[in-house]
Amino acid sequence: MKSVTRSLRVLEAVAQHQPVTVGELTKLFGLPKSTVQRTLVTLAEAGWLRANRKDTTRWEIGARVLAVRPAALQGSSLFAAAREPMIRLRDTVNETIHLSVPDALQCMVVVDRVDCDHPVRTFHNIGDTSPLHATAVGRAILARLPKADVEELITQGLERFSDTTPADPDELRAELDRIRTDGYAVNRNQYRPGVCALAAPVLDENGTPLAAVGVSMPDSRYDVDRESEWGGLVVDAAQEISGRLLGG
Repeated sequence: MKSVTRSLRVLEAVAQHQPVTVGELTKLFGLPKSTVQRTLVTLAEAGWLRANRKDTTRWEIGARVLAVRPAALQGSSLFAAAREPMIRLRDTVNETIHLSVPDALQCMVVVDRVDCDHPVRTFHNIGDTSPLHATAVGRAILARLPKADVEELITQGLERFSDTTPADPDELRAELDRIRTDGYAVNRNQYRPGVCALAAPVLDENGTPLAAVGVSMPDSRYDVDRESEWGGLVVDAAQEISGRLLGG
C-alpha cells in the first residue's frame, strides 16, 4: 500500500511540475533516485506517464490520465449538474465560466470550463490549481468553511501575489465576512495581473461548499458598476447547481 501511495504522489507531482526530471522529483520527495526511477517506469508502462518528446530525460502526464479525466467528470453528479447552468451563464455574460473544487485547504482545482467568444479572454486549463485566499473561487469556498479551517489556513501563511492580495489575516477575515453577506467573492488582479473574477459556492444539503462557479474576464472589460449584477448572476448559477445536486 505504501508503494501505491508513493506512486500516486509521484503522479501528482509530475502533473504539477511537468516536464520534470528524475533528479527534480528525487529532491522533492527525498527518496533514492532508483526508487523514483522505478516508480516513473511503472507508471509509464501503465500509460499514466510518458517521456517528453523534446527531452526524453523529462517526464509528463500520459494519455491514460487525459482519457480518464473527461470520463470521470462526465460521470460525476457535479459535472452533470453544473454544465447547463455554466453554459447559460456564459451566454448571459459572454465571459469565461469555470468550475473549481477545493483540494482540502491546499488549493482550488479547475475541473470544467466554458469559453466565451471574445478574441481576448481569460483561460483556465483543466487541472490548474490556485490558492484559496487569493482567488474568487477560493474565497467563495473559504467563506463557507468553519472558522477553524480559515484560521488553519492563515497559520500556514498567506502568500502575496500582487499589491492587492488579501495576505493580511485581518484583511482576509473582513473580506470573508463581506462574501458571507453578499453571497459572492470578487477578485480584481489579486492573483494574476490583468485578470478579474467573481465566484459563488456550490453547497450540499448541510451548507458545506463542494465547489465554486466563477466568471472571469480581462481587467479591461471589468466594470465596477456591474459588479452586483454579475455577482447576482453567479450566485444564481451556483444555487441552481446546488439544487440540481440535491435533486431539486
